[in-house]
Amino acid sequence: MPTYIQELFSLDGRVALVTGGSSGIGYAIAEALGCAGAAVVLVARRPKELAEAVGGLRNRGVRAAAISADLAERAGVARVCDEADGFFGAVDILVNDAANNIRRPMGELTADDYDQTIAVNLTAPFLLGQHFGPRMAARGRGRIINIGSQQSISAFGDSGVYGVAKAAVCGLTRSQAEAWSAHGVTCNTIIPGFVLTPLTAPAQAVPGRVEQLAARSMTGRNGLPDDFRGLAVFLASDSSAYVTGQAICVDGGFSVH
Repeated sequence: MPTYIQELFSLDGRVALVTGGSSGIGYAIAEALGCAGAAVVLVARRPKELAEAVGGLRNRGVRAAAISADLAERAGVARVCDEADGFFGAVDILVNDAANNIRRPMGELTADDYDQTIAVNLTAPFLLGQHFGPRMAARGRGRIINIGSQQSISAFGDSGVYGVAKAAVCGLTRSQAEAWSAHGVTCNTIIPGFVLTPLTAPAQAVPGRVEQLAARSMTGRNGLPDDFRGLAVFLASDSSAYVTGQAICVDGGFSVH
């Protein structure tokens, strides 16, 4: 059985780039891909947290490196594109997890809020896909995994511009799949439920909010970063070669309740 599982899901020889990889869902996915055999390059803003994350991966036996970059800035995205292949070879798994979420009522959002939110949640995944996608296609194999949100498919909790960006991420995934799937590059979106991560800390701080959201889930609990490990390995592996353009919910039934 272990040999069969390895044949299905091994990522030996693969190189993954994971944005937002220093914490939360991004780190859990990076660790899962690394433990499945991939070398991993993490991208995040804060050098200290990045160093700790790389240390954690290396303690698990994962080959890991990091790029400190602010993906809200075009220069930061460009640096990632320039440097990522220099650690372990060509990137053939791209995970776009980096996000920000400015939580204010729609009528209070500013143009600057819009620009910051779109830059990180939509423009950076687009630009990284434009860089790595064609290169993967030219080699005949690649995986792009975009991280969406419940706001990709429904509105609640001051969705605001974050909801706009995350809905567009699903459209981006479909466009990427249309462009590159025939060349061996699958592109899919993972849609989390409410997950206990630093990104959702403001919502968690509202009295009763965590319990309310857990009750909405069919499983009766909120999500944890580790809930995304298995699907990420599947989508990054050769076993997912016929799965592309999809938005896959990992939400404990949140979206259908």
